[in-house]
Amino acid sequence: MVTDFEKFWRYPLIDLTHGGAVHVSQIILVLVVLLLGYIASKVAERLISRRLAKTDMRPDAAHVIKRIIYYSLLILVAMAALSLLNIPLTAFAFVSGAIAIGVGFGAQNIVNNFISGWILMLERPIRIGDFVEVDGAQGVVEQVGNRSTRIRRTDGVHLLVPNSQLLQEKVVNWTLVDKDIRNTFRVGVAYGSPPRLVAKLIHQAIAEHESCMKDPAPIVVFEDFGDNALIFDAYFWAQVSGEKELRSIRSEIRFRISDLFDENKIVISFPQRDVHLDSLSPIEIRLMDK
Repeated sequence: MVTDFEKFWRYPLIDLTHGGAVHVSQIILVLVVLLLGYIASKVAERLISRRLAKTDMRPDAAHVIKRIIYYSLLILVAMAALSLLNIPLTAFAFVSGAIAIGVGFGAQNIVNNFISGWILMLERPIRIGDFVEVDGAQGVVEQVGNRSTRIRRTDGVHLLVPNSQLLQEKVVNWTLVDKDIRNTFRVGVAYGSPPRLVAKLIHQAIAEHESCMKDPAPIVVFEDFGDNALIFDAYFWAQVSGEKELRSIRSEIRFRISDLFDENKIVISFPQRDVHLDSLSPIEIRLMDK
């Protein structure tokens, strides 16, 4: 029984050009090494991720370090497997050339997205946690993967965008350099309202809001004499992470403007029309009984 097992264990499967052979034992050991190496790489990746999460390092930088270590460990495992098989790396020169040709024709998009993913992680034009706008969709970057980038839209739906698209097409990154965003809104008041007081009250409502920046200072512009109102445009800067926060800030400022206008008897305008009826004869008006 032992003799049969030894024959199976040492049975040559592949004859090498330099005179050696690949035995069953080597194949089994290589499979074990690959499996254990893959598991060890995943465990190391998770441990490093937890350790980096406790530091002040940005999530995108931690992600890059984690992926580099993971792929480096996989390469070491592959090289160890080749050494167990006694196969030199030069033996793959012809195979690698054939693979390169096949990749060039059949897996162009996959390789393009893979390389684009590494460019995104190293160059970091788009980072984890950034608020971006792609093809009219807005959301927060959650993960930069090997093939695609996962973005959580403002409505909660996840959007998967190919990495190459993020490099080749126009992407709006709201938080690339900082979170300072300028915003504007318009207010119309009825004719007869004191314009300087209106501008002062709008400026006061903006300045009182804690999220509005003092520098640059908010600006209120008397924009135009409208058909039904005096038009004022307000400009202010705020540190926000997306459109949702801006909408909330605008809403709170409008609430405050409405309160200030009520206290000062200023009326927010609404469309009005004067109708003039020209007739040669008097118009007869009758009240009909129900």
